[in-house]
Amino acid sequence: MLTEWFCPAAGLEVDVDGYVAAWDAVLPIVEQDAAPVVTVLRDYHAENIMLLTDMARSYGLGLLDFQDALAGHPAYDLVSLLQDARRDVSPAVEQAMLTHYKAMVPVSAQFDAAYAVLGAQRNAKIIGIFTRLWKRDGKPRYLDFLPRMWGLLERDLAHPALAPVANWFAANIPAEARGVLDVSRQPS
Repeated sequence: MLTEWFCPAAGLEVDVDGYVAAWDAVLPIVEQDAAPVVTVLRDYHAENIMLLTDMARSYGLGLLDFQDALAGHPAYDLVSLLQDARRDVSPAVEQAMLTHYKAMVPVSAQFDAAYAVLGAQRNAKIIGIFTRLWKRDGKPRYLDFLPRMWGLLERDLAHPALAPVANWFAANIPAEARGVLDVSRQPS
């Protein structure tokens, strides 16, 4: 989605084959991790979590928008929640929640790398999706989220496991092209 929608919208010609190759180099970290396969909603964020009550007391949490659920790595929904596209979660809160999660659930030695890989993959995809929502669907409000998504992507790309992907970004998307799009370019 990033190379298909964001890059053309930003006026960038990029090495798409190199992009795929970079991801092919890092995705085995997730695929080969010993983590159990769990149900992942893939759209786990605050707007899709409901507090269930009966007016007198709380019963717990309910989830919305789970039609895209599938089996996957347990870090996926965690990164979806802690790197929310629509609201800021400070790095300190993200780290505290990760520490809490790892204290409660046994994780593999590769968990942090898998978390970073899944976060980078998800954030790059969302940048493309939000650009598509603007260009194709005429919804410019999604452009407001791009600086946050680029910031999250940059944090994930700093993980050593993502060096091939980080190198691709460094070679193909200049720093000044990250985070914003020219809204005067009307959707075609």
